[in-house]
Amino acid sequence: MAIEKEKKIARCQECGSTSVIYDDVRGETICAKCGCVVNEGMIDLTQEWRAFDDDQRGRKVRTGAALTPTKHDQGITTEIGKGRGELFKVASKKRAQYYRLTKWHKRLIKSKDRNLSFAFSELQRLISYLHLSKSIHEKVAKLYQQAVNKGLVRGRSTESIIAALLYTTCREEGAPRTLDEISSASGINKRDIGKTYRYISRKLRIRILPAKAQDYVPRFGSLLNLSEKVQVRAVEVLDDAAKYDVTSGKGPIGVAAAALYISAVLMGEKKTQREVADAIGVTEVTIRNRYKEIVEALGIKDEVEEKVKEEEEKEKKKTA
Repeated sequence: MAIEKEKKIARCQECGSTSVIYDDVRGETICAKCGCVVNEGMIDLTQEWRAFDDDQRGRKVRTGAALTPTKHDQGITTEIGKGRGELFKVASKKRAQYYRLTKWHKRLIKSKDRNLSFAFSELQRLISYLHLSKSIHEKVAKLYQQAVNKGLVRGRSTESIIAALLYTTCREEGAPRTLDEISSASGINKRDIGKTYRYISRKLRIRILPAKAQDYVPRFGSLLNLSEKVQVRAVEVLDDAAKYDVTSGKGPIGVAAAALYISAVLMGEKKTQREVADAIGVTEVTIRNRYKEIVEALGIKDEVEEKVKEEEEKEKKKTA
């Protein structure tokens, strides 16, 4: 049955009417008043098949996956066989030929492709472990390909270069990860990551600005199970502290931890300094020092201490 839609897109050449009917089945535009065919032979741009689930869509689709820089071959290279088990699916007379094809197929792969394949598998593992986005994944892959093309990989471990590029890209994209996190995920010493990071950024001309404490607040807040109100208040505290030049020259991780501690106390979601230090990975002394500097500069020291005393009294009443 023809699907008809009334559109005022054309004028009939016979009667001058602007009321036309579009017939999806015949590919014609017909005048609704006199029946004259205004246009015919129109191209149908819709797909000619329908799919009601992923299985049907997978069987009927005639295109492959989109090109992606996260694969060493952009995701388009074919592979002869996926393992030794495939050999026994071939007829006995063809097994020797099949074995030679797979062997030469692997031998003809360039060393660059082998390097990229190993590096991108390591990158995929780190991305999954650190819960990073697809955009960061693709950007690190592109940077690593540039490093390979310029010969910066020779004489250095692939893991250290991937870790350094990941650290760089996370800071660029506003989702920074600490050197401790990158080091524990990759198994590379922090000193080696720092050395490789400085070398790669200089050769690829990557200019990274110092990380802001505000960028760490959302992730640290989720680690501490703090509400969005507390996180917003922590950002406000950091913005006000920056006006008094309290945060300059200080480590952004410690400053962010102190701001979250202060905002949690003010918003009634108190966390102890020990809990904040254990979750974020800094010492209590660092949090205490940054806390004192911020509350004194903002003039909220008495307010915060009163909140702390109230929470302590409530806890004593509960335990009594």
